[in-house]
Amino acid sequence: MENSRIRPRAVSHLQWLNSLPNDQAVTELKSCCGSSRWAAEVVSHRPFTTIGRLIDVATEAWWQLEPADWLEAFRSHPKIGQKKAATSTSGQSKAWSRTEQSGMREASAETAAALAKLNEDYEARFGHIFIVCATGKSSEEMLAILRERLENEPDDELQIAAAEQAKITELRLKKLIDSP
Repeated sequence: MENSRIRPRAVSHLQWLNSLPNDQAVTELKSCCGSSRWAAEVVSHRPFTTIGRLIDVATEAWWQLEPADWLEAFRSHPKIGQKKAATSTSGQSKAWSRTEQSGMREASAETAAALAKLNEDYEARFGHIFIVCATGKSSEEMLAILRERLENEPDDELQIAAAEQAKITELRLKKLIDSP
C-alpha cells in the first residue's frame, strides 16, 4: 500500500489530497480535526481548487455538526500540558499538538500544576477537555484563559470550545496542504 504522506514533487498538495481514495483522505483530514463525520463531509466536497475553498468547506461542515461530533474531535487532543489524547491519533496530529502547545515547555512547576488541577475541574464541570487554540500562547496565557472559561455556562462553553477547535482545524489544514 502506498504511503499517503508521500507526494510526488510535480503534484500540488491540493491535487494530492484530491487524488487520495476516500478512506485515506478521511484519515489525513482527521489529523486536522478528530471528528469522523466532519472528515467524511469535507472529503465529499472534493476536488478543492484552492486552500481557501477547502477551509470554507471545512468551516461550514464543522458548524453543521452535532455536539457529539464536536466532543469526538475534542477527544483527539491531549489536555493542555499532557502528551496523550483520549483517543488514538495520527503521528502527524501528535506532532502538531506538541508544536501547538510549545508554550508549555517554559511553564513553571507552579503553572503546570495549576493547569493540571484546573483541567480536571474543567472536565468535571463541562464533561469534556479544555480546548484552546494554543498556538503562540504562553502557559500563563493558557492558564488565564482556562480560569476565565471555568466561569462560563455549559452551553456557552461548548460553543466557545467548538470555536477554538475551528481555529485549530484551520491552522492544521494549512499545515497539511503546505507541508512537503
